[in-house]
Amino acid sequence: MTQFGFADEKSIVEILAKIGLVSVDQARQIMRQKDQVRQRLEGDVAKKKKGSSSPEIGYRDAVDIIDVIVAMNLDSEHDSSRLDEDAIYYALSTYWKLTYKKIDPLKLDLNIVTTTIPKNFALKHLILPIEVKNGELTVATPNPFNSEVLDDIKRASGMRIKPVVSSKTDVIRLIDEFFGFKRSIAAAETQFDGPVVDLGNLEQYVRLKTGDDLPANDHHIVNAVNHLFSYAIQQRASDIHIEPKRELSLVRLRIDGVLHPVYKLPKKVHNAIISRIKALSRLDMAEKRRPQDGRIKIDRNDVEVEIRVSTVPVAFGEKAVMRIMDPDILFQDLDGLGFSERDFGLFKSFIERPNGIILVTGPTGSGKSTTLYSALRRLSTPEVNIMTVEDPIEMVHEDFNQIAVQSAINITFSSILRNILRQDPDIIMIGEMRDFETAENAVQASLTGHLVLSTLHTNDAPSSIVRLLDIGVPSFLIQATITGIIAQRLVRKICPFCRENYEINSSELSIMGIETGIEGLITLTRGKGCVKCRNTGYLGRIGIFEILPLTDTIKALITSDVNIELITNMAEKEGMRSLRKDAIAKMIGGITTYQEVLRVTINK
Repeated sequence: MTQFGFADEKSIVEILAKIGLVSVDQARQIMRQKDQVRQRLEGDVAKKKKGSSSPEIGYRDAVDIIDVIVAMNLDSEHDSSRLDEDAIYYALSTYWKLTYKKIDPLKLDLNIVTTTIPKNFALKHLILPIEVKNGELTVATPNPFNSEVLDDIKRASGMRIKPVVSSKTDVIRLIDEFFGFKRSIAAAETQFDGPVVDLGNLEQYVRLKTGDDLPANDHHIVNAVNHLFSYAIQQRASDIHIEPKRELSLVRLRIDGVLHPVYKLPKKVHNAIISRIKALSRLDMAEKRRPQDGRIKIDRNDVEVEIRVSTVPVAFGEKAVMRIMDPDILFQDLDGLGFSERDFGLFKSFIERPNGIILVTGPTGSGKSTTLYSALRRLSTPEVNIMTVEDPIEMVHEDFNQIAVQSAINITFSSILRNILRQDPDIIMIGEMRDFETAENAVQASLTGHLVLSTLHTNDAPSSIVRLLDIGVPSFLIQATITGIIAQRLVRKICPFCRENYEINSSELSIMGIETGIEGLITLTRGKGCVKCRNTGYLGRIGIFEILPLTDTIKALITSDVNIELITNMAEKEGMRSLRKDAIAKMIGGITTYQEVLRVTINK
């Protein structure tokens, strides 16, 4: 009996050639080289197993013909991409007239996956329960023709069984992850069994300690927290939220700016998980009434990823939010951030000046840190001394001299800046210009020949001038020191794997507040939704920018009773493009959609 029940290896290769996924020459090459490639793959499996805790080689490790084809790195005949596992299983499922399912872990129910069939059975037969609907259980498997196993599941569950095709790698990975996480949580919950009354911080309740509180170093809790971190990084999440509710604990991930619920945990294990996170980030585990901030450094494929931890007391306990600071995201090439040709030229001219202040503005999560860090990395050379003052340090980088604000011992932005000039800096980055004293020291640093980069919380570039005046910076010092102001936001990019063009009338866009300057029909792009983007139509994000250079004309308009509308109009005459207009340009260019333009920008 082969893996696919009715078909031997030759038949599988013939099917792929028949439907055009591989050429006839490639089919011959596969059959000619398959034994040699299989031998190499089996050697790799044996080597990996040798150092593991379970050295025996089981069904999950068996090398099949699809593993062999993937390992050969063939070019797909359909397009210019490599022939990967998903493409092969998708093509086979189409030939078999079955549904192919690229499993989205965010949409799986932990209980359905882990309570329908035992883990050993799931791994032995590579079958994963993914959905129950109207008395029908949908199971994902690379082998949909194993009718004996499907009948066993039908008898055990009492439901109709609907098989869908998924890749072997996805099925194995999700069985390991979900059963592993579930086992850790269940074991932890069992250790903390018994009646629980937990009203958190909202209501007072006196309970004598019984000694049953689960320790943060319990190995089940350690495993669960490790899983959360690896799962979030794998899913490209920027934040992990762990939120206590009255009867459960909710885990959500922010991916491409949108929060997705992923787990509902028993309330019994919430405190232990929070304590484990606090222990890793060196926070005070006994302090539950005050907000705390810390950081964790983890290793991912030999790349250090920093996780910034924040805990706050909420109604039903402590909430933790972990910001994942991935160096691949924070440090990028400037020309990949999303600047238009004009804006890129302006920004480069700002950072190449020997002195002056450059402000980057926008709300939390708008990509300011990425812009600043990417600029600093571009400027970093052995001949330059870069110093940063941050609260907290977003990402530790050995090319910069980074100082963390510590208010408890009076190390503030302003107090550090008073002394930082004695450190002979060339470039200074200030995490945020919050008050007059910080702004005053930044101005002095600029006037004494230093390049200063900082952030400010304003809605657009011209408003930053009003903000500086509000915190007490005189208009003549703004004129003398500010080089340019960059306002930015992040919009989701259309998925490149399922993009399609469509036509819409410009009048429809005008009604929504999107003025394109084009008459009649406009061709736009959208994502249909595919396995790569979880059927959202979006994959990744890109910046939209509004750049205001302080030209002589603009400086002349900066007075103590400045008129922002006047400055905005003059800047637009000189070529400044507003955030909305930059987003519209990216929409017309096929980078984003009009829905993202409306979601992220306001009409001005």
